[in-house]
Amino acid sequence: TDLQKQEERGELLQPLIFVLLVLCSVLLYFKVSLMDPGFVKPEEEEGEDKGQVVVIPQIPGDIKLRRCGYCLVKQPMRAKHCQLCQHCVRRYDHHCPWLENCVGERNHPLFIVYLSVQLVVLLWGGHVAWSGLYFEQSREWLQHNIFLLVFFLLILIFTIVVLLLLVSHLYLISCNTTTWEFMSHHRISYLQHSELENPFDQGIILNLWRFFC
Repeated sequence: TDLQKQEERGELLQPLIFVLLVLCSVLLYFKVSLMDPGFVKPEEEEGEDKGQVVVIPQIPGDIKLRRCGYCLVKQPMRAKHCQLCQHCVRRYDHHCPWLENCVGERNHPLFIVYLSVQLVVLLWGGHVAWSGLYFEQSREWLQHNIFLLVFFLLILIFTIVVLLLLVSHLYLISCNTTTWEFMSHHRISYLQHSELENPFDQGIILNLWRFFC
């Protein structure tokens, strides 16, 4: 492969960058999977209640924050109880089975960074695998290249999955909505009774600024 040739020539910059990117993606994976996604704690109830009315004036005033039937905390707006994590999560997006953790208010931005780094690693890894393939119609060629060929096909599948996931999340972020709100709009009380289809949308630029900054 190209990286192997560069290493043999003593050109170590690109191989080192590739290894560092792989290491960075692994560290980000563990960081996102192990960190608190924004669990609602009983001692935070009062502060949550005070903040919602000011931030979301478009929500009808007759909608009351309900108490969770599982963990018994008063749920702030946009929170949802995750039965796998056994906690209510603020600005709940979804429970990711690959991370074995929820994606919520605290780790959602880092989750996007992780997907972005992972996409770069996969694209570069696919290029590396492709650079080592020299196609010939012979059994010997297949025996010598089967590993790289399978590796390339797996990278291609994962690249498509990560790309679609990243694009869909960036679209939802630009609209200031979550996966849960997008999929369950008809079942969420504060969205059902709102005059606006998406009362949280403040324009693409401000939505992105509030999410990442």
